[in-house]
Amino acid sequence: MKIDELDVQIVRLISQRAEAAQAIGELKRTSELPVYEPKREQAVFDRVRAANPGPLADADLLHIYERIIDVMRSLQRREPAS
Repeated sequence: MKIDELDVQIVRLISQRAEAAQAIGELKRTSELPVYEPKREQAVFDRVRAANPGPLADADLLHIYERIIDVMRSLQRREPAS
């Protein structure tokens, strides 16, 4: 089914984003930078809104991205496994 194939692609992309978030979290820890960066997050939301071709309304897409960013922020706060 088409949706099943899309779900697999979405999972791969979210996993890649999570790997990048982990690396950024490590950099932030070593540089003593805050995990929460409101201006950076707003830039992500602006870029997502600009890239949205529909059919989802911007508000719906941003709701999904708010959750993704929340999970990635939580991932950045975690200490790496030794």
